[in-house]
Amino acid sequence: MNRFCSIFSQLLQLFPRLEFQELVRETKAERHARGFACWTQFVSMLFCQLGRAQSLREICGGLASCEGKLSHLGMRVPKRSTLAYANEHRPWELYEQVFYRLLDRCRTLTVGRRRKPFRFKNPLVSLDASVIDLCASVFDWARFRRTKGAVKLHLLLDHDGYLPNFALITEGAVSDLTAGRKLHFEPGTIVVFDRGYTDYDWYADLTQQGVFFVTRLKDNANYGVVKQRPVPEGSPLVSDQIIHLYGLLHKGRPCRFRLVEIDDPVQGRLQFLTNLFKLVPATIAAIYKERWQIELMFKALKQNLKIKTFVGTRPNALKSQIWTALIAMLILRYLQLKSGFDWSLSNLAALLRMNLFVHRDLWAWLNEPFKSPPELPEAAQAVLPFA
Repeated sequence: MNRFCSIFSQLLQLFPRLEFQELVRETKAERHARGFACWTQFVSMLFCQLGRAQSLREICGGLASCEGKLSHLGMRVPKRSTLAYANEHRPWELYEQVFYRLLDRCRTLTVGRRRKPFRFKNPLVSLDASVIDLCASVFDWARFRRTKGAVKLHLLLDHDGYLPNFALITEGAVSDLTAGRKLHFEPGTIVVFDRGYTDYDWYADLTQQGVFFVTRLKDNANYGVVKQRPVPEGSPLVSDQIIHLYGLLHKGRPCRFRLVEIDDPVQGRLQFLTNLFKLVPATIAAIYKERWQIELMFKALKQNLKIKTFVGTRPNALKSQIWTALIAMLILRYLQLKSGFDWSLSNLAALLRMNLFVHRDLWAWLNEPFKSPPELPEAAQAVLPFA
């Protein structure tokens, strides 16, 4: 007899049913519901992400083909029209809350995992946004340009464990800075972002809050040099200056920043603006280089999960699908952190998709994916006594 339920069922144990039902009540997701539970909707949309189903028909058909293995998931096969209606009308905020509950579990695995090669103890996060293109004629509520529709996914990536610890979905026309200003950072946090977030007043606000930042300086920036720091000979460092920005001076907000200029053999001369005065210039450059990890996160989301095409066209259905994609990404990162095998994210997503309904110990498979499962002893045949 098989001693394990399916790998998909073991993954769903990351979401305790009592806790899930508590979130359902808080968000009133099952108000006026008639027989179709939010748990069934959640499992179906998670199957869409992990199983790479391309449509509602594939979700329902894929689950129906495993009918004998669904009882341990606590659900029945949903009807296509019922699932479509639930995605359009049940609040996407439920999946947002599920995401943050799972994030708390993932953070427990990052304790003691320090970033390399950085030695500072400050939290390091990256902030960025990515545009998700949509068809303007189908998603008419998300018009971005005359013939194009889009939404924008704003992410904040924690570099301890590379976990996305904040997400915001807006229309494509919303600027990166508008979303960035809504965030609150703990004092001592180092935030890395690109030139899309240029706002001198915001830089001054972060400095007053005790938050550090590293970014690139725009070519047309108007600034004055207050102090020139010494530059070691033979290093790629061109200059290390203390500056003030005239835009802030004219507003009566005198605030000093640091401008580090480095010659990069590939990208040429780079200028980094920061309010970190104690770290060496090489560390400042390495911190900004670490921002590439959030670009890799967006790439992994779009390549391994389903956020480029959608199974629903209404705003609520689209946001529900994106939030379940973020939940699936947290699952993959959780498995990576727990595993003793050196998984790449894409390889883990692909092999997990092939083994979702295999009855095998998840953690044994995760540590030794290419090892055959142990053979279970055959049950002894009972011998009936002769009369």
